[in-house]
Amino acid sequence: MQEKPYYHQAERDTLRNWVLSQMLRGAGWAAALVIGIWVVFIAIWAVGEFLPEESKQMPSPYGALSVAQPVRFA
Repeated sequence: MQEKPYYHQAERDTLRNWVLSQMLRGAGWAAALVIGIWVVFIAIWAVGEFLPEESKQMPSPYGALSVAQPVRFA
């Protein structure tokens, strides 16, 4: 029979389990971040779908910023 109970692990096994748990924890945070970005994009798309068609066909408001003035040389 064993001298230690089954739940006592060797130091190597404990380290391996800790590393695995840290990697899975990081993967979980990365998945949460990616899903959060998707939710934001889907929310922006959904709001855009509720806008009237006229608002999607209007000229860009940034067109006035790019008015080029002629350069005059002396």
